[in-house]
Amino acid sequence: METKIATRQITAQDYAAWKPLWDGYNAFYGRHGDTSLADEITRATWARFLDPNEPMVAIVAEIDGEIVGITHCIFHRSTSRMALVCYLQDLFTQPSLRGRGVGRALIEAVKDTARAAGIGRVYWLTHETNAAGRLLYDKVAANAGFIQYACDV
Repeated sequence: METKIATRQITAQDYAAWKPLWDGYNAFYGRHGDTSLADEITRATWARFLDPNEPMVAIVAEIDGEIVGITHCIFHRSTSRMALVCYLQDLFTQPSLRGRGVGRALIEAVKDTARAAGIGRVYWLTHETNAAGRLLYDKVAANAGFIQYACDV
């Protein structure tokens, strides 16, 4: 039997279900315990999702009304395109549901959201060790071969 996965933009009432997934996403990338994000960052991020003047969108995936995955994206200008582009910044699903289509549904929802906003490009990064995620990403997009560098200033 196929599981029906629904996606939609986040609402203010979703915080209690979103927060554990957000915490799981951050823990996956090493932000937990002493390296956890400050609560003020989480609160500001949540507020941005709900602010129609922010170029950020949060989408949830649901199975039987339960939120089982989240994704966040940001619309921004690019030096190589006239139109805005969409950066899919975060994507996380309940670990017990990985490989069941939740991540794919969230990526498709981001693509649909971008298309509806007149945006023709969605891109994202992942850590090289994210083998499970990369199995999906290699099926739905092309790896452009870029290596990310970052520094705090």
